[in-house]
Amino acid sequence: MVELKIRYINKDIEKLRYIDGVSDWIDLRSAEDVVLKAGESRLIRLGIAVELPEGYEAHIVPRSSTYKNFGIIQTNHMGVVDHSYCGDEDEWKYPVLAMRDTEIHVNDRICQFRIMKNQPKLTFSEVEHLTGSSRGGFGTTGVR
Repeated sequence: MVELKIRYINKDIEKLRYIDGVSDWIDLRSAEDVVLKAGESRLIRLGIAVELPEGYEAHIVPRSSTYKNFGIIQTNHMGVVDHSYCGDEDEWKYPVLAMRDTEIHVNDRICQFRIMKNQPKLTFSEVEHLTGSSRGGFGTTGVR
């Protein structure tokens, strides 16, 4: 089992837990009340700092209902938190752009995360030809 050390910067947010026991993703909640007009962007405080185990990183993405419920999109499309972002003041935040006027309240579930092992060290070998057969280019698997 892998241990995550969590510092709750905002004591009002619910503690981290798996999503309803049906997913290995963990919901993250807003640690502040936010009012945004369409077109405004903001870093929303998530109220936690995390010490990830050596060799791991966290991936933060929207929940499937985030856009429907709040009309926001994540501006970097996926957040990556590396192992070195692990101090008491290294609060996780969620960068968003409002597509409509919206309000988000403390404890609203706005995104989710999971941890992944770091990519192994790679070497790069330049070749004249690859050994696989070509599929036909980008977007060739069709629409249906």
